[in-house]
Amino acid sequence: MELEGKRIIITGCANGMGAATTRAFVNAGAHVIGMDIDDETGASVCTEATGSGSARYMHADVSDNDSIQSAFAEAVSTLGGLDALANPAGIHRAGVTGEITVEDWDAVFAVNVRGTMITNQAAHPYLKESGGGSIINFGSISGQRAEAGAAAYSATKGAVHAWTRSAAGAWGADNIRVNAILPAMHTPMSRTAAEGLSEEKMNERYWRNFHGIALGRDYGDADRDLGPVMVFLASDASHFITGQLLPVDGGQTNVR
Repeated sequence: MELEGKRIIITGCANGMGAATTRAFVNAGAHVIGMDIDDETGASVCTEATGSGSARYMHADVSDNDSIQSAFAEAVSTLGGLDALANPAGIHRAGVTGEITVEDWDAVFAVNVRGTMITNQAAHPYLKESGGGSIINFGSISGQRAEAGAAAYSATKGAVHAWTRSAAGAWGADNIRVNAILPAMHTPMSRTAAEGLSEEKMNERYWRNFHGIALGRDYGDADRDLGPVMVFLASDASHFITGQLLPVDGGQTNVR
């Protein structure tokens, strides 16, 4: 689980799991380019990450192919190659199934699904040129269960799961492994989802999301609980793992 000298791009580096991943990779010795649309916060996360590695920030919009192609080319030139891509960038839109707007549907698919495809495709030739590497996408338990109140988000994560398996099958011959993390972590996104909920809705949320987490009945801490797993999947220690949907959720998905 060494990342010394590994060259890694991270999308969505400004907040939550992307920020925690940036810190974990730098601490493990990787040279990182963090990307986001929140320039001020993203630059701050990269500047403050400490360890034997390093981090620099670049602006990029994962939903825009031209933006990603340009940013990845610059990042790879700066890094001198590419060994891994971590793709935490994502957004959430709540909405009862029959009331989702086309605008919300398109917005969440643009970032979560198109963004996954674009970033993975952009990384592929650089990883192949380096002799192989790792792509780590971000799925969710939401892509494996009914989400009546967030059906668009659930649909995007199901799509990410399917894409991850397909990309793993297509690019294994290039020694590129593609896996998806299914995390349950406290993030700004999860906190926003709880804002303004009634006591009844909060109780429903507890039984739906937290009670089934065998390890502590609560979401994890992204730095403590997710960071080491991200290091493992980016490292050579995971060289024979691909096409997997890996829950990092204290048992939320499978311990029921």
